[in-house]
Amino acid sequence: MSTAEKLELLYKEIRNCKKCPLHKSRKNAVPGEGPIDAEVMFVGEAPGAREDETGRPFVGRSGQLLTEMLEEAGIPRDEVYITSVLKSHPPNNRQPRKNEINACLPYLHRQIELIDPQFIALLGGVAVSSVIGNRRLLDYHGTFHKTDDRTFFITYHPAAALRFPEYKQRLREDLMNLKHRLGGD
Repeated sequence: MSTAEKLELLYKEIRNCKKCPLHKSRKNAVPGEGPIDAEVMFVGEAPGAREDETGRPFVGRSGQLLTEMLEEAGIPRDEVYITSVLKSHPPNNRQPRKNEINACLPYLHRQIELIDPQFIALLGGVAVSSVIGNRRLLDYHGTFHKTDDRTFFITYHPAAALRFPEYKQRLREDLMNLKHRLGGD
C-alpha cells in the first residue's frame, strides 16, 4: 500500500473517530493537509470554528496569518504539511483536555511516521507539551530539539501573535530561522 493510500485510510479513521466526546459537537474532523513528501510539518493546537466548518486546517484568522508569514519567510504553504494535535474543534475554542489530546496523539504520531518530515514545527504550548513535553515558549521559541530521531522546531501559535502583537515579530523571526535551517537565504 502506498503512503498516499495509508494516509487516506488514516484520514477516514480520523473522520469516523469517536474516541472522545468532541465527535458529538464537531461538524468536521480536521485530519490535516499537504504534500506527502513535505520537508516540514506544522502542528497546531486544535481546529477552530472555521476549520470545523471546512474540514481544513489553519483556514481562519490564525491560518491566514500563518500563510502570510510563511510566504514572507520564503516557505510556500503548499509545500508544507499542516495539522493539529486535536482533530476536532473544542467548543468555544477552549483549551484541549488531556483525554482529548490522548485520544488524538496516536493519529498525529502516525501522520509524522507517514509524512516523515525533516522538521516538525510545533506551534504553541499545547503542541509543544503534547509532543515533546513542557517547555517555556519564551525560553525555547525559535529553537530546534532532536528527540526520537525527529527534529522539532518550537515557535508561537499564530493565534498568540494575533492576541499579543509583540509575538508577531518573534514568530516572523522564528519562521525565518526555520527557512535558514532548511537551506534558504
